[in-house]
Amino acid sequence: MTLWRVALAALLLALAATRAQAESCTRSREYILTDSGGNLPRQPSAYQQMFKICLDTLTMQNVRDAFLLKDGGIAVVPSVDDVKTTATTLAQFCRRYPGATLRFITRGEIPVIANMGRAVDISSGSATSCRKITGTSY
Repeated sequence: MTLWRVALAALLLALAATRAQAESCTRSREYILTDSGGNLPRQPSAYQQMFKICLDTLTMQNVRDAFLLKDGGIAVVPSVDDVKTTATTLAQFCRRYPGATLRFITRGEIPVIANMGRAVDISSGSATSCRKITGTSY
């Protein structure tokens, strides 16, 4: 039984370390607000609100990492990149944030997001907004 507890403790520690390392919401917010040279398409307060949404997005199923985009979207690196699983994540996100936009990062974009300056500049224009998905307008 002791071996089982040690293995469980090691697994929990590894998961905690992975989550702490993966958290890009803070890094992207700081980059946008301090390193973008004041060239922001939105008010700084909007990025603070997006930050809260980003942190909550990290708790959703199938989200390995998440970060803010300068244009107002939230980008997600999915744990499993298939249509069914990402559709479930998108539905959960849109239920919680019907006025927001979620943009999934593809496998090919993973090298781009290694650089936060390039990552926050990714466009969420190719993503369908939750407003359009849910048919809400406000």
